[in-house]
Amino acid sequence: MSYQNEAPQVLREFLVYHDTIKGQSQRTVDSYFMDLRTFTRYLYVARDLVPRDTALEDIDIRGADLDFYGKVTLTEVYDFLAYLSRDRELNAASRARMITSLKGFYKYLTVKTKQLTVDPVQDLDTPKLQKSLPHYLTLEESRRLLSAVDGKNRERDYCILCLFLNCGLRISEMVGLNLADIRSDSLLIHGKGNKERVVYLNDACVEAVNAWLAVRKDIVTTDKKAVFLSNRRKRVSVDAIQVMVHKTLLKAGLDASTISPHKLRHTAATLMLQNGVDVRTLQELLGHESLNTTQIYTHIANAELKKAAAANPLAKFGPAKNDSED
Repeated sequence: MSYQNEAPQVLREFLVYHDTIKGQSQRTVDSYFMDLRTFTRYLYVARDLVPRDTALEDIDIRGADLDFYGKVTLTEVYDFLAYLSRDRELNAASRARMITSLKGFYKYLTVKTKQLTVDPVQDLDTPKLQKSLPHYLTLEESRRLLSAVDGKNRERDYCILCLFLNCGLRISEMVGLNLADIRSDSLLIHGKGNKERVVYLNDACVEAVNAWLAVRKDIVTTDKKAVFLSNRRKRVSVDAIQVMVHKTLLKAGLDASTISPHKLRHTAATLMLQNGVDVRTLQELLGHESLNTTQIYTHIANAELKKAAAANPLAKFGPAKNDSED
């Protein structure tokens, strides 16, 4: 998605800042643009700058300037959130994402560039989100998934799943892997915000990588840097990996509706934590900027410990009463 031709100057500068200075992914920048474009279009209607029956997607926002955004009030923002909930039927998580975009935009205008002196969303409350533990595969289910890999891309698919389950890579990191990133016992991972980290490979991963590279070296491709190639002999896409994971889950007899490539990353993290890896090491391995992000896996471990305690056959065997004490 290109914001260069659609965004007003003040919004375009904000997006360029996140794109070039902050080094955030294109997907993140696009999300900011879509959220702030929706907000701006809503204001055009709410302020009667266009006819009330104008479809939002038909509104050209290039005329919005600093004065336009500087006049925003907290009441307008709450009306916008009510519109999202009532008319667009967006859930709390989607509205919270909108708030994050608005807060980031006005922090940029008031703190980073000091173009405005008043931040209208500074005291804006974020919808309360229901916290839930991430889905993941058990050790036995992970083995079933790996055992289910077959077909003409067997070496490639096995290697991808092995790296997901052992190293906890993001799908974007898997797609972006280059041959130059492979070492004898490690991978150089280019993570979020162009941050690099080294992930070490265990014996299973080394074997899987070598088996795939032995096949890959004979494939003629236009993308000589990419590790993983599609059937068209180009760099594999996010969609292609998602489809492969879905099909393999079904072959393994697992619930493909609740497990995605990102859930395989959760699986790797959970299995490592359950087997003695401390949370700070896990933070480095996963490439989490904040330890708070990694802490969710400690809740999983605690839940499993409680489940194990309840499964003990003596769990419901209470103390015997002594008749002499009656």
